[in-house]
Amino acid sequence: MAFYLRKLLRLAAVVFTASALTFLLVALLPGDVAYEIGGPDATAEQIAAIRAEMGLDRNIALRFGRWLARAVAGDLGTSHRSGEPVLQAIVSRLPVTVELLLFSQLIALGLAIPAAIISAHKAGSAIDRSVASAGFATLSIPSYVMALLLIFAFALRLQLLPATGYTPLSEGICPNLKGFILPSLSIALIEWVPLMRVLRSDMIGTLQEDYILMARAKGLPTWKILLTDALKPSSLTLVTVLGLQIGHWIGAAVIIEMIYALPGIGRLLVDAIFSRDFLMVQGCVLVITVAYVVINSAVDLLYAVLDPRIRLEPKNG
Repeated sequence: MAFYLRKLLRLAAVVFTASALTFLLVALLPGDVAYEIGGPDATAEQIAAIRAEMGLDRNIALRFGRWLARAVAGDLGTSHRSGEPVLQAIVSRLPVTVELLLFSQLIALGLAIPAAIISAHKAGSAIDRSVASAGFATLSIPSYVMALLLIFAFALRLQLLPATGYTPLSEGICPNLKGFILPSLSIALIEWVPLMRVLRSDMIGTLQEDYILMARAKGLPTWKILLTDALKPSSLTLVTVLGLQIGHWIGAAVIIEMIYALPGIGRLLVDAIFSRDFLMVQGCVLVITVAYVVINSAVDLLYAVLDPRIRLEPKNG
């Protein structure tokens, strides 16, 4: 019980710290949001009224406390640019980002797991070296460059997939997934490499265990040993790395959503930054932070379930 309580306290501390730092950085940006709202024709009295209404004339600590209290109650404010409630805007765009990340993870795992199994089984061979070389080649390409290459190849040259745009799931599964293939590949073709390397390393060690040698001595098929006996115990580190990579996936999603014109949280965040919509920026960062720490905490708990020794770690660990 103490293990889970410590994880919950760490989660709350990370969310609070990230929210406070974001609020501080936004407040220190040059310019005045009251002028952005009032426009160039606003009078000094109108600007002062806007500042008083938004609480911009108060101490930054009081402003953060007021915002935090409202955020805990589910009120993230209202966008001064669109007049839309921040929480409503985020919730309406959340499914796009979630679908992009899930589809990317499925593709990355679909590439990483078979490649890791083959490389571990043929460790040191030409196949192993070829897979490693292909992995490092794709890893060296930034996600935005990968996106442009995929658009050029599959949208412009072959004309097989759309370059931009989003089709809601309500209009059909196939059109929806078709619009996510290139964005998901832009992320997955880079992020699959660390997953593959971690799983390959663990599987090489697992394949040298005594029970694997016993399974081979019994004449079990190689594919059964690899998929049944070796894969599961070698996946613990993979699960942890997958959770830690969520930050990279979210960061890549921000860029990919802009390139492919996907109406997700990443694009909403970038638009809010350019329009100086501070409440929207703060709300997006809060949701992203909560999602990141919740996923990592869930991975930690899953790891503890898979390996009960983790729950016995010392309190200061």
